[in-house]
Amino acid sequence: MPTEPAATGAHWLQISARGADPDAIDEALFAAGAVAVTLTDAADTPILEPALGTHPTWPDTVVVGLFTATTDADAAMRVVRALAPHASLQAAQLEDRDWVRAWMDDFRPMQFGERLWVCPADMTADDASLDAVMLRLDPGLAFGTGTHPTTAMCLQWLDGQSLRGKRVLDYGCGSGILAIAAALLGAEHVAATDIDPQALTATADNAARNGVAVHCHSLAGLPAATYDIVLANILAGPLCALAPQLLAQLAADGQLVLAGLLADQTTEVRTAYAAHIDLTAGAQDGDWVRLDGQRKAAR
Repeated sequence: MPTEPAATGAHWLQISARGADPDAIDEALFAAGAVAVTLTDAADTPILEPALGTHPTWPDTVVVGLFTATTDADAAMRVVRALAPHASLQAAQLEDRDWVRAWMDDFRPMQFGERLWVCPADMTADDASLDAVMLRLDPGLAFGTGTHPTTAMCLQWLDGQSLRGKRVLDYGCGSGILAIAAALLGAEHVAATDIDPQALTATADNAARNGVAVHCHSLAGLPAATYDIVLANILAGPLCALAPQLLAQLAADGQLVLAGLLADQTTEVRTAYAAHIDLTAGAQDGDWVRLDGQRKAAR
């Protein structure tokens, strides 16, 4: 088992490799003793929505291995060169820090709509109005802080609704930001579900931090109930595939809000729901679109 570096003044060894098969480099780095390996794009080529079950990489992929401070850099490099001889390698020493959470340094209070603010757990929004609704967030390892346009458009939609007495489902909850916002804005009952157990943990923790009740369920454990509002901020492919599930959870006159799709994917998604609901583009931010609409009355 690798030895952790000392907490004070410790460093990590980072070996970056490119120019060869990313899978071969990945295996080589782990064989050399890496404790973690990540893949990044060297050329800013987007992979917006891969097919389910596939794991594509970029045309120019950088594979980065992280090693403990006690690792012999020369020995690790020799192992990687032997197993991935065509890779171009570069080694560097990194100061010890909380890499998973380092990005939080730039997370600042943000306003959505008229009332709703999202703040880091340990900050306040000094310029918020007296009637502001303050959502304090620590996303942990889950997606959703409001910085992405898809989340922001959903938060703005929630801020503009009258949620008193409403039952709300957040399908694909991530950090729980949408579910918690709904609860803070007055929803009577809020449920949240996600395929990722870490998302359910983050949602439960953030709900407790904000003093609201959010009922967290695994996908398999989601009750067969109906909701006045169903929100799903995921991706276009899953939104189409999940149409029967989301419609089954939507009340007879319920409102559906879908996000995580691009402008050129709206027709496909609207078609998947067209028999039951007329979805319209309620908002657009850059290439990202939010679709929303109310279920058609039964004939």
